[in-house]
Parts: sequence; structure tokens; C-alpha cells
Amino acid sequence: METIPKWTLDPVPGTAEYEVPLPDGLSREPSALLAAHARVLAALSGEREVTVGYVAAKGERPRPCPLTVGTGSWHDLLDQIREAGADLAVLGAEDEPAAFETVLDPHGGRGPEDTVLHVAFEEHTLRLRYRTDVLDANAAARISGYHLTALAQLAADQDAEPGRQSLLSDTELRFQLDGLAGPHRELPDRRVHELFEARVLAHPDAVAAVQGDQEWTYQELNSRANQLGRALLTRGLRREDVVAVVMERDLDWMAAVLAVLKAGGVYLPIEPHFPAERIAATLARAGCELVLTEDGSTATLDGADTDARVLHVDTAYAENHPDSDLGVPVSAGQLAYIYFTSGSTGEPKGAMCEHAGFLNHVHAKLDDLGVGEGQVVAQTAPQCFDISLWQLVSALLVGGRTLLIAQEVILDVPRFVDTITGGRVNVLQVVPSYLEAVLAELEQRPRELPDLHCVSVTGEAVKKELVERWFAAEPGIRLVNAYGLTETSDDTNHEVMSRVPDQDRVPLGRPVANVRVYVVDEDLSPVPLGAPGEIVFSGVCVGRGYVNDPDRTRAAFTTDPYRPGERLYRSGDHGRWLPDGKLEFLGRRDSQVKIRGFRIEIGEIENALLRVPGVRDGAVVVVGGTRLVAFCAGSARFDSGAVRERLAVSLPAYMVPSAVHWRESLPLTANGKTDRKTLTGLAGELDAAGNGSGAGRGTHAPGTASERRVAAAWAQVLGIPGDRIDRRDHFFDRGGTSLAAVKLAIALDRAITLKDVTRHPVLADLAGLLDTAAS
Repeated sequence: METIPKWTLDPVPGTAEYEVPLPDGLSREPSALLAAHARVLAALSGEREVTVGYVAAKGERPRPCPLTVGTGSWHDLLDQIREAGADLAVLGAEDEPAAFETVLDPHGGRGPEDTVLHVAFEEHTLRLRYRTDVLDANAAARISGYHLTALAQLAADQDAEPGRQSLLSDTELRFQLDGLAGPHRELPDRRVHELFEARVLAHPDAVAAVQGDQEWTYQELNSRANQLGRALLTRGLRREDVVAVVMERDLDWMAAVLAVLKAGGVYLPIEPHFPAERIAATLARAGCELVLTEDGSTATLDGADTDARVLHVDTAYAENHPDSDLGVPVSAGQLAYIYFTSGSTGEPKGAMCEHAGFLNHVHAKLDDLGVGEGQVVAQTAPQCFDISLWQLVSALLVGGRTLLIAQEVILDVPRFVDTITGGRVNVLQVVPSYLEAVLAELEQRPRELPDLHCVSVTGEAVKKELVERWFAAEPGIRLVNAYGLTETSDDTNHEVMSRVPDQDRVPLGRPVANVRVYVVDEDLSPVPLGAPGEIVFSGVCVGRGYVNDPDRTRAAFTTDPYRPGERLYRSGDHGRWLPDGKLEFLGRRDSQVKIRGFRIEIGEIENALLRVPGVRDGAVVVVGGTRLVAFCAGSARFDSGAVRERLAVSLPAYMVPSAVHWRESLPLTANGKTDRKTLTGLAGELDAAGNGSGAGRGTHAPGTASERRVAAAWAQVLGIPGDRIDRRDHFFDRGGTSLAAVKLAIALDRAITLKDVTRHPVLADLAGLLDTAAS
């Protein structure tokens, strides 16, 4: 990250100057000027340790002056500067010339022309010379203002901590709080399910939902939902009681979700294949006493240790409750749903969101993705992924239809493309890694997508290269980069693209309506425009906290200091504002990652790892942005497959590491912490070396033409050197996932299927299938 954040919409080569008079009462002492300048650089860079190019004496060239800002008072900073001055004097003029991004000259010199920012003080004037390919005049004026503010703060109280004092002017603060917020939009005083009910009255016989060959009209879907809702009420469901829905993604699931909302309950999605231990823990944490399920979805639910009552949808339908609307009063501030996300303490945390935030998010999707009457929205996301909810209901609010696409179709990319084409899908949202698989299919077998007008990507950072490939293949279909968190009612920012963006990173876009986003420091003070900081949220989008979890709620949720009475959520994401008012994502500040759209706390996996018998110490790292790899230390070696099986008892499949490596002890950093950087590098080396098996060499190298063809495809899909692949290698042990298997089938021109890879994961066996097919 550069020290001076780029802030100009019109970068042109050259330099310009900005001058401002120094007010009376501000110190002109070089030490004070250096302290103020260091404070400004720390604020602009987001770093406590800064290196100033400092001109110690008139006419001398600048020398490096490292300083630490923000860990003490102005007085402490001045002490640092005195020590640094002594070091500079010892260096003298014998050191080699150095180039600096910024230079401070208290003596009024001109300095090198290629410096991004040169700050000089001449008598009663502060002069900035800046490169116009990095800053514009307004940015230069702001930075000069930061210097004057820092000097005034120093003069006012040397015992104050500079790192806890804001440099922003009132004008900039108001702009960040109000000018960068999403536009105001009046929301209807109705809930999502009530807007659906209005559409039922408008066109009861229109098709509302499609799954395979099965269709339900608006009237049929509403009727089923009302019957289920009354079945819940007859079992004593009260306002904000939690109802877990343990069902596959089918039409009855759709009716069940609407039923819970209509009855005034709180929807809690649980996937049927989740381990029994996790299901029991989720139900207990949510205080859930009622489960809605269906035949075929209870395999692990039946084994869960829970006292919750279980209602099958077929039982509810058979009770023949009236199918008219329930009319249960539901307020905007009432809880609508709970989604559980991974938790660093080893326990998932359930994010609670209210109806107002839910409705606001759905309206943002309708507006920005262009969902209207007669439009078809694809429902593709798993139930536990929060985007599944808007995919399920958004079309129902405007007279469109929802197309439920089965998981087996999603895992067969050619069939998926055929399904969205045949189903006349207009709006689609997928994770970037899956869009890559779709693009690979379209690049190999181009075809028209006549009805698709908008594709949204979410859940992972999207790379510019993927956007370039998309518009090269489908220039007429908009791409929307959607960003948000479960705690903020899902997506809060949309970057709607009709072409490849100019920046190196794909921006997150502007906040959607009624959402306020701030970029702040650790004290929740907005940082200078363009500077990196934590992304926090305020407004209708912010949820209520984590269910029955006051400690973790207090750690992430607080009151908006600028709008008393409103909630504020600290995301843990780092980003910065861009000159066009859009947000840019820079990364996480903790151990949380997103893989294939699922939010994962590394700590939760590591806690599960430490519960495995024989594991004394453990760590999990991410390799290539897509794979989880575990390292374990123990008194004796253990079978990695057994460890993975034990993890699968308590963790969903997407959280089980693809590889587990044993070590006598884990490497440590100088301060005694697990050295994750070393482990990440080691994981890559072990992968490339085929886990030390001599892969790809000698008698076990791929030998036949088919084996070499499969090995080349593995290398392409898994990102490992071809000469490190053994004919005995297991696809999933080498880091393969179901999505990687989909890409493998495409790379092999669909000569094999996903099921083939699952049933024959060993390279030699898979190659044998190619030989059999050829003969």
C-alpha cells in the first residue's frame, strides 16, 4: 500500500503546487513540523510506522527518518524525533542518495521533481508540490489542511495522543457521513411476504416458481405457505419464535420460508446434510423449539441431540388448514431470519436480521439488477448462504418467477448453462469461482444467452481478469459485483458494470439505498479520503446482533457515534474510498476468509482440529485462495484421512481441509506465535511435490496417452506442476473440490462427468475410463 493514496479522476503527468498561509500560533520548529507531517502520513497510509524523507539542514538531500505514530503522546513523538535527529547527524552526508515517496523540507527547498508529495515550509507559508498523476488540487488542499490541523493539535496539548485525534475538517467529515451514503428511499410499510400476497391478488394464475418439470402459480404457492403457516401457529408459534427449516431447495422449501415469515416467526435455514452435531448446536444456540422438514431430509436431523419438535410438511398439508392469508401483524423491526456463519471461538454465530433490512435489500436487488414483471430469477445458492433468500423471493414481489436449479445441475456446468437458457433466466447470481467454470464452458462451446441481461458475482473478491473474460465473451450482459455481509442483511454495495473497470481492482461500488458505509480507524473515526481503514455499516441494513451471544454481539455491534440510536456493525473488512465515491476492498483484518462464497473462521476449524484425539497443536492455512490445508502436531503420526473424517462429524464439507499434514511441531514466529506464512509456503511445496511421494517421477509417472492427458488437465485445474503428478494420485487428496471436478470435466472436453471423478478419483482409474470410452 502506498503512503499517499491516489486521489484524482484525471491523472495526467506533471506536477503542481498548492500554498496556504500558516496561522499565527503554530510552531515553525523543524521537530514540530516533522511530528505533524509524520502524523499526516500515518493517517494517509493507515500505518503506525512511517518513513519520512527528511531534509535535516538547508540545502541537504533528504534522508530516511523512520517514526512510529499513534502509540503515545505528541510529547513521545517529539522525543522520537530528537533521537532520530541524532542518528541523522551521525549519518552525515556519506550515505547513498535515496528516492522517497514523500519529502519534508522545513527549510523551504524545492527537492526532487519525481517525489509524489513534497512538503516545504517557507516563513509563513506551507507549500505542497505534488504529482498530478497521483493527486488533484482538492486532495492537495485536504492534505495541507491535515498538516495545519496536526500542528494545531500539537500546540494545544502535547500530552494528547495524535493517533486518537481526527485530522478531518467538518466539511470532509459531513461528506463522508452523508455524501458517500446510499440514496434515501422510502420503503413501503409492508413486509416482503405481504408484498407477495398483493401480487397473488393481482395475478393468481401466473407462474411463481419452477423446479424441473413442476410449476406452482402464485395462488398455489400462497395457498401452501398459508397452510404451513397455520400448522405452525396451531403448534403454539409466537412472535419471533425461531423455526428451523431443514429441507432441500425445492418448492416446499419455498412455501416453508414464506410460511415462517407469514406466521411472525424467524426463519433459520439448516441444510439437511449438515452433521448431526452441528445441527444440534445450531438449534440450541438459536433457542429453536420447532423444526419444519420433509421426507428425505432427516438423515442427520434424526441423529441430532435436540428436544425441538419436528413437523413434516406433508403432515401439515394433510391437516387441511384454511389456505387464506394469515393476517398476523409483523412489524418492520421484527426479526425475520437468522443465518449462522463460522465463528473463531469454535462455535458458529447466528446473525439476526430484521424485516426492514430484509425488505431494503430485496428492493436494492430489484432496482440494480433489473428484476421486473415477467422476469426470471435463478435460485442457485445453498440454503445456509444468505444470498439464497433474495434469490428465492425477489421475483415474487414484482410479478416475476423463481427458477429453482438443483445442485446436481449446478455441478454439471454444460447442463447448468442449458438450464438457464431453457428456463429463460434474466438475472443470475453466482460466486466468482463458479462463473469461471461457466466461462470456460462458454469459451469452449459458445452459445447465445438471449434472455440473460444481468449476472451478479458475490461471496469472494472478483478479479479483474475474470471481468475481462466475461465482457470478451458476453459484452451485452451486465456484470454486478455485489458486496455485503450476513450481519448487514446481505449485500450493501453494488458495482454495476457494462464494461471492464479502469482500476486494477474491481471496486465494490457505491452503497445501496438507505445504507451508510464508513471507513474508519480503530476508534471509529473516519480516516482521510482514500486512506485504508475498517469498513463499518450504519442504517436500516444493520442486524440485531448474534442470537443468544451477547459477548460476540458487543464485540461487533455498537451504536453509531454520529447517529445516536442507530446500530453500527464493524465488519473486520478493510477498504478505502475511491475518488468516484465507490468503495474498494483491501482484505480482512483477522483470520476470516471466504472460500466459494462461504464465510469461514479459520479458528473454528482449528478448534475442531484440536478436538481430534492425538492432535496436540494445529493450524489451518489457505492455499491459492481456494483450498484449506491443515497442519497437525502430535506425539505420533496419524492417518490424514481419519482426521478429515473426524472433522466432517462436526464441520460442513466446505470447512473440511482438503489436505492434512503431520509435523512433530509447528513453526513459530519470533514472538512465539504459529508462523502461518511459513506453513502457507510449506503447504504449496508439499502440494507441488505430491506430498513427498515422488509424484510424476520414475515408474509411477503417468505413462499412457490418456494418463498424460488427465495429468495435464489436473495440472491446469489444480494449479500444480504436471511433473509432480503421480498416476496413483487421488484427485481430492491433491486439493480437488466438487467445483474443481466440474472444471476438470470441461478441461477434458466432457469425456468424463462429475460422477466419474467422484467414483474414480485416482488418476490411473480415471484415465482408464477415457480408454474405455475411446474403445
